[in-house]
Amino acid sequence: MTKADLIEEVSRVVEMTRKDSEVIVEAIFDSIVRSLRSSDKIEIRGFGSFRTRQRQARVGRNPKTGTRVEVPSKRIPYFKPSKELKDLVNSSKSGLATPPPEGTPPPA
Repeated sequence: MTKADLIEEVSRVVEMTRKDSEVIVEAIFDSIVRSLRSSDKIEIRGFGSFRTRQRQARVGRNPKTGTRVEVPSKRIPYFKPSKELKDLVNSSKSGLATPPPEGTPPPA
């Protein structure tokens, strides 16, 4: 799914104009980016959490020339899906079915 597909889906489900849906989707993405830039954790219950992780500086290699390159430390965005999202993704091919009750073994 692309960003344009997501905007179309929001527009269709909420029955609003595509332009209004685009503003909503952009506002959500901007809020997530702003929070990650300030090192805040974003937690969306039933979906997952976004946070940043620190990567240490290291020595890499240029694949074309093979020369050593210093790669500085940096923060990277990281997404951890919730248990509910994992269960929904694995419960059916359509992803629209409800998850199985707790304690039910997964289908073979």
